[in-house]
Amino acid sequence: MIPCLRQVSIVTNAEAEETVCARLEELFQQTPSIYTDVATGLSTVTVYQDLPAPQVAGARTRLRDALRLLKNEGLDASPGRIRIRIVPPQDWSESWKRHFKPIEVSPALLVKPTWSRRKPKRGQSVVILDPGLSFGTGQHATTLFCLEQVAACRSTASTQSFLDIGTGSGILVIAAAKLGYSPLAAFDFDPACVRISNSNVELNEVSALVQPTLGDITAAIKRGAQRYDVVCANLIHDLLIEARDRILARVDASGSLVLAGILKTQFVAVEAAYSEVGWILVKKKNEREWTSGLFRQIQSKRAKSPPT
Repeated sequence: MIPCLRQVSIVTNAEAEETVCARLEELFQQTPSIYTDVATGLSTVTVYQDLPAPQVAGARTRLRDALRLLKNEGLDASPGRIRIRIVPPQDWSESWKRHFKPIEVSPALLVKPTWSRRKPKRGQSVVILDPGLSFGTGQHATTLFCLEQVAACRSTASTQSFLDIGTGSGILVIAAAKLGYSPLAAFDFDPACVRISNSNVELNEVSALVQPTLGDITAAIKRGAQRYDVVCANLIHDLLIEARDRILARVDASGSLVLAGILKTQFVAVEAAYSEVGWILVKKKNEREWTSGLFRQIQSKRAKSPPT
């Protein structure tokens, strides 16, 4: 099958746009964009996907099913028009360059695409990453929270290790490498993500420090695992709960655990699952429909959360 880049959109009303946005992201694992027509008040929620022609009908069916489910849940997403169209390659490349700007995560960390001429501030580490179909560019609320915590938890006064569970594009472990964490480790269950993350690691010239590998947290050992000072798990909430003990087996007793990829409505369940085994929420961030959190063990010797 020949891949073809397509614009996948749902036209909805302003009240339903955030929920429709969340459903599109769940379906396609990509952060949607939202355009609102001031004249009509309607919003167009869009993602871009490599879809060969035989897969278009299936994508349209999934979208119809998602809209039907929203209606059954009592949400009016009208007019609910579905649009799937081919995007010319030249439009795609230029579109990324217009919409993906450098992100200053903190005074210590800057994320930018290859085409940006933005210069870092004195002492600021730079992660170079172009947007693509792998999850994690820093633009999404959950990825940005993780980046902020990776930067905030770094103490130059000591050596700190770092683990990225579900590395996606590799952005978090690359940032950790640039900020001086060592040793480093990262894995993902998706071979495509592992391939892409290793390409990004090479692009950022940190392949001597870390090479993301193929791995499934649900099949990982619970006892005897190497423990890390900072662990990031940007995963769906079901997986964060199911694999809780395996995730915690990899965090040092005085370490920090960053959990993200959680819808606001699901965060309470995640927090409860970790608090019942002695891990407390020390920092939380809500953005749009997402909630992310930084957790530490109650017995931790650390007295303070990292500066915001």
